Amino acid sequence: MKSITVFCGSSFGTEKIYEDQAYRLGKTLAEQNITLIYGGANVGLMGALANGILENNGKAIGVLPTFLQNVEIGHKQLTELILVDTMHQRKTKMNDLSDGVITLPGGFGTLEEFFEMLTWAQLGLHKKPIAILNTNGFYDELLSLIQKMVYQGFLKQANQEMLIVSDNIQELLEKMKNYTAPAVGKWINKNEV
Repeated sequence: MKSITVFCGSSFGTEKIYEDQAYRLGKTLAEQNITLIYGGANVGLMGALANGILENNGKAIGVLPTFLQNVEIGHKQLTELILVDTMHQRKTKMNDLSDGVITLPGGFGTLEEFFEMLTWAQLGLHKKPIAILNTNGFYDELLSLIQKMVYQGFLKQANQEMLIVSDNIQELLEKMKNYTAPAVGKWINKNEV
């Protein structure tokens, strides 16, 4: 993997561990010579992540919609900042530039970005690894809900298994590097429930 898109919050959250892990992920990406593709901001976990890679001689490419430039405050030290018009263009560009996706804690925007990339993988639009760095158990309830989707017949087990999860950065990256996309299609029929 040469580049990874990271989705995360533009806030720090309530626990210091979220900021620390975001910075540590950026540092680890720099150490492994993996380019960061992210939302381009200098605030919250986004800023900590970018600082982690940039302060350790890594490369960071931000993709920021022009209408968010003043709200999310574009990072000034990025390797490259790409301005786009819409949120959809942002996600498309980030997908085009990356070999995989990691999701850190965040709010609605983070979840929306994560689920769109996961859905694109489920539909076979890409075969990239999609991962959650489950810092401090942040996504435990979401993972339980996804398991319920399988139990209730709305999601195939093979599609659930597409999602890579760990609370350890090195382990997560190793799983991503060894990922193979499933050959199973999305659609579920009554005989599979």
